[in-house]
Amino acid sequence: MKTIASRQNPLVRAFRDLADRPDPEGRRLLLDGAHLVRDALTAGVEFEAVCVAAARADGEAEEGTLARALHQRGINVVAVPDQVLAAVSPVRTPSGIVAIATRPQAVLDLAGIAGRGSSLVLVGVDVQDPGNVGALLRVAEAAGAAGVVIAGHSASPFSWKALRGSMGSALRLPVAQERSVSHVLDVLRASDVRTVAAVARDGSAPDDVTWTGRVAMLVGGEGPGLSEEVIASCDARTTIPMAPPVESLNVTVAAAILLYAARRQRDARNNSRDAVTTDRDL
Repeated sequence: MKTIASRQNPLVRAFRDLADRPDPEGRRLLLDGAHLVRDALTAGVEFEAVCVAAARADGEAEEGTLARALHQRGINVVAVPDQVLAAVSPVRTPSGIVAIATRPQAVLDLAGIAGRGSSLVLVGVDVQDPGNVGALLRVAEAAGAAGVVIAGHSASPFSWKALRGSMGSALRLPVAQERSVSHVLDVLRASDVRTVAAVARDGSAPDDVTWTGRVAMLVGGEGPGLSEEVIASCDARTTIPMAPPVESLNVTVAAAILLYAARRQRDARNNSRDAVTTDRDL
């Protein structure tokens, strides 16, 4: 395993540049921590380079075990002293292993996400906090969504903060980033996807919305939520009932409630179809 002792090494600058300026196409990802690196390895993501703390490289710590496994696969793994790891890692307290990985292009296409069978797609609009963006990816995967689109003036879903917030979901779930919300809506319409806007008031209760078939759920960012223009362009609206004086929820909490309402309905519909099929077979 190679070693790097200088903070001026070009590889260190490559890590710093990616931390400061996430790849807008989401191809190159900065992964900090053993959890994300392990998830990337399991997901079959390609690695460009890996830095591991020299003090853990040869021990039984998870970081060292991962680094050796990656090195045995022919991946460029370097051991670095603490001061270099501090320069490589984007967090205040480095976790012990940091990697640059390359995400397959095939999972980044908006049209591909919209056209995935009877899909349920989550669309986050103007979600500016990268932690919230990452959490949206995590809850979308947990609820069985086919993919996520992060649109408008949102934080990058491919920044290191969003990747940490997703807890690995960004490595497994199809994710697309589009600045133009109108373009997202156009693509969804062209793919016969119904759009449902989450609004603070005057929408249908989540359980009263038809969530079956191809459906995209749109949630707005912190503060103002979805714009009136976006809401007007959607096919339906839904509002989560809340006891006063509460008027709104965190975007991730709201998305989780709505996604699981959709999942309950979709699962019930699928179970009903399975029961009918079984009866016919009998």
